[in-house]
Amino acid sequence: MLTPQGWLVALVSVALVAAGRLFGIYELYLLGAGAAALVIAAAISVARTRMRIDIARSIHPPRVHAGGPSRVELEVSNRGKRRSPLLTLRDPVGDGRSASVVVAPLQPGESVRATYRLPTDRRGILHVGPLAVQVSDPFGLASTSTRAAPVVELTVWPTIDDVPPLPHTIGDDPHGGADHPNALTAAGDDFYALRAYVVGDDLRHVHWRSTARRDELMVRQDEMPWQGRATILLDTRFEAHTPQTFEWAVSAAASVVVACSRRNFLVRLLTTGGHDTGVGAGQAHIEQLLERLATVELDKQGTLPAAAGALRRAASGAGAVALLLGGASLDADAVARMRRGFTHCTAIAFCDGGSTATGRGLHVVDEEHPFGLVWRHAVSRRPMGARR
Repeated sequence: MLTPQGWLVALVSVALVAAGRLFGIYELYLLGAGAAALVIAAAISVARTRMRIDIARSIHPPRVHAGGPSRVELEVSNRGKRRSPLLTLRDPVGDGRSASVVVAPLQPGESVRATYRLPTDRRGILHVGPLAVQVSDPFGLASTSTRAAPVVELTVWPTIDDVPPLPHTIGDDPHGGADHPNALTAAGDDFYALRAYVVGDDLRHVHWRSTARRDELMVRQDEMPWQGRATILLDTRFEAHTPQTFEWAVSAAASVVVACSRRNFLVRLLTTGGHDTGVGAGQAHIEQLLERLATVELDKQGTLPAAAGALRRAASGAGAVALLLGGASLDADAVARMRRGFTHCTAIAFCDGGSTATGRGLHVVDEEHPFGLVWRHAVSRRPMGARR
């Protein structure tokens, strides 16, 4: 219950009392006794403190890209019948850091709000809490602490660049990038074309205005939305990256995921370590991918040949793939095998000052050539039959 200052004053008081008795100096004895009484009074005052305080804490937003703003909002309310004491709220943030908020005494029924910003400079899961409420005496000699809120998490996604998505591709099946075949129905989303009526067409598709103008039955041809497929392979081999190039690669993967999601792609994320998110679309699936990228680390599992096999199993003949590879220990033959089976393949190698990467169709990101610039150049060189 005693603070470090309280223990120091207590030890000094004992020393003063002992010195006063030993040397017969009455003033030292009185001074030590007064200091001891002050420490005892502070401890009793803090121990008898009774309060009814409600604390609401929330994080806005609970998920953010690295570098984006996120804050903790606190609302403190005095539900008791007496004025509250001076309160100190301490909230551990991450490892070795904490936020402190001092709340002035509140009248009964009074509420106050406070906010503080969270550090979002690094991707990952940031643990906030548990929140503790500390009450101390005016001299800071004694204090008591009570847990007021549990641990909450802030997910810091990787930073992203504003880049174009992987290109749409056309195979034998124009809907080959979809998880399931799309059909022409009466509820098509887009008006695609008019054509002459043939036996068997649904009469609900007849476009009567054009029929009257041309004096022949014309039907609407409705096309369901075309849905592309993108597979992203992230190299997580420990020997292939430096910490800097790995962060570049993770940020690049997040950038491609977000860019493809804006075009309603079916997106799949693979790692050389064996993690596979599966194919999916929609906000929930994209957030799942970003959360995986927020926590992904280098590992000593997996090889490029094994990743090439996983990519061949994922190939659909009409999909596009992004290979985000480390510049060190890069096997050009394995990269060439990875590219097979995809209509479009963009291979990016991330190199620092001490590593190089060469290979046909391989684009290199380094300190002089940032990912955004390299990616735009890479996807602009589309093969025949590709479309955006």
